[in-house]
Amino acid sequence: MKSAPSSPSSGRQTLHPPQTWTWRGHPICYQQTGEQGPVVILIHGFGASWGHWRKNLPVLGQVARCYAIDLLGFGASAKPKPNEALPYTFETWAAQIADFCQAVAGESAFLIGNSIGAIVAMQAAVTNPQQVRGVAALNFSLRMLHERKRSALPWYEQWGAGVMQQCLRQDWFSRFFFQQLATPRTVRRVLHQAYQRSEAVTDELVELLLKPARDPGAVAVFTAFTTYSQGPLAEDLLPQLQCPTIVLWGADDPWEAIALGRTIADVPTVDEFIELPGLGHCPQDEAPEVVNPLLQQWLTQHTATSLAPLE
Repeated sequence: MKSAPSSPSSGRQTLHPPQTWTWRGHPICYQQTGEQGPVVILIHGFGASWGHWRKNLPVLGQVARCYAIDLLGFGASAKPKPNEALPYTFETWAAQIADFCQAVAGESAFLIGNSIGAIVAMQAAVTNPQQVRGVAALNFSLRMLHERKRSALPWYEQWGAGVMQQCLRQDWFSRFFFQQLATPRTVRRVLHQAYQRSEAVTDELVELLLKPARDPGAVAVFTAFTTYSQGPLAEDLLPQLQCPTIVLWGADDPWEAIALGRTIADVPTVDEFIELPGLGHCPQDEAPEVVNPLLQQWLTQHTATSLAPLE
């Protein structure tokens, strides 16, 4: 296990107003900072947005041309009704990231993801290896409610999850349930579960998560993902990666157990697993002074080889 540096770098980059890119007819919001170095794309977790990287962008922008993107259905990006042509799946989001590399960044990129964003990064690296230079996964989602994993859960959890998903497929119930969740009090309570440092749960963070939940289509996105029990698992994707890969894990994550995460990441394709003591599910936001130097060091280590722009 490696210990993390504790001091941030100086010379922070300035954040400018977010920009918009049109993907498959839908507006996608992203933020960009940094003018030199490799391309880095930051991918948020479920219910979050590019703003969850607001403490990382100014620092990583010192060594990279850094983008933080809102996945389709989240943040300020479009929230179209899910359909067969554009479902809310990891394959869809991976395609979004790959196309962003091509159309906006113009070259292959290092992908840094948190929670389900880490699974998106892995999926993009598997399906488009020529466009991904490396993957850094922070507390990747274990997806314990996946249909292939439910048999390992106690019977009452299996039953309860199935019933809840069936209920959520009813429009009236999903709207009611979402309304109960999308309140400042509930969001703050959930964040205090996910974060170990209570001072990191600020009014700014609560509003960052609540604002997109007020958009038309937010309920349909929530329902589509919470009833999604298929798709890839981290244990499927990690062994297939062909690029430098590092895993960082808040050791006190109450949702994604570090012991299981370490077991899944114990494959030859993962170069290093770094435990972050005293941190929870979103260490990049909870303790940027710990995470930023580690990511800077990883990026610097793997940027010696210059790659040509994508064609």
